[in-house]
Amino acid sequence: MSADDINVLRRDFSKSRWTQLPRDVLVGHNAIEQLPAILADIKPGRSALIITGSATREVAGNQVCAVLSHDYTISHFLATRLDAGLLKEAEQVGREAGAEFIIGVGGGRVIDTAKIVSYNLDIPFISVPTAASHDGIVSGRATLPTENGNVSVQAHPPIAVVADTGIIARAPHRLLASGCADVISNYTAVLDWELAHRLRGEEISEYAVSLSRMTAEILVKNSRLIKPGQEEAAWIVVKALVSSGVAMSIAGSSRPASGGEHKFAHALERIMPGGALHGEVCGIGAIMTMYLHGGDWRAIRQSLIQIGAPTTPEQLKIPDRVVTEALLSAKDIRPERFTILDTGITRESAEHLVRMLYEE
Repeated sequence: MSADDINVLRRDFSKSRWTQLPRDVLVGHNAIEQLPAILADIKPGRSALIITGSATREVAGNQVCAVLSHDYTISHFLATRLDAGLLKEAEQVGREAGAEFIIGVGGGRVIDTAKIVSYNLDIPFISVPTAASHDGIVSGRATLPTENGNVSVQAHPPIAVVADTGIIARAPHRLLASGCADVISNYTAVLDWELAHRLRGEEISEYAVSLSRMTAEILVKNSRLIKPGQEEAAWIVVKALVSSGVAMSIAGSSRPASGGEHKFAHALERIMPGGALHGEVCGIGAIMTMYLHGGDWRAIRQSLIQIGAPTTPEQLKIPDRVVTEALLSAKDIRPERFTILDTGITRESAEHLVRMLYEE
């Protein structure tokens, strides 16, 4: 009997886990036009609250309203920011309108707003991303800015995802590259999870690990295809983001896609708010944490370069000293989540990691 067989026998199978996955995922050209068919399939109700941003309302929000206005009662909410006050406003609009489901049309902030409001009102949520900048388009977690930095909060995963590759391909390439970097960082996230399993006895899901790692590998192998303005690139990245979100749903947490590289990204956000896109920083964090794991960090860096994602702090106009401080303070982010950055990294080691990013 192998060690894996013994570990399976030792597990407590009296516990149950509720895995929530999207019922429908539609990715393709003019996908928004098929939104009525998606709603007819999942039957979420007849009254919708559409949450969008000021720019994304023009990009896709108006189109969503047009295809649904004849058969559904539509209410609107403009998410100009994301904080506790705005969430309360959105929830009040949803209650007063008698909304039976929510459609989030936009980028990361809008999608996170929609999924939190959906969770608080306990009604279904449909994700209509206008950019593929991170895996939040399908996950059950949301990022909420606070005075002490961003925090990850429980939210509803979408009951359906409708990703129009024509719209996503027209978004700035930087957003797509950021989404790629976020998924590629799954490599180090699962290494950290496995490390916590070996050193701390943390429960692990082999299925979630395999799916998360495979998702990162797909983007690395296809990095040459991730070009600006190409629908094929949008299709590849959205599929990867969806797979990453499914891995988190299987695990029941963000563990398969969030390790030391994400703790580093959140620490950097605390020190220098708004300095870069979340996925961009995770990609740089993945290079450094892969080095600490003794893995092929150069392959990650080369893939990010090929995609057009940043690989050095200088490219993001972030001082090296800020990156060093973020590496050292990463252990203070979600201290219950053990990663390679929680093993006692010294200032000298952190400074060496930053210098390594610039090596040819």
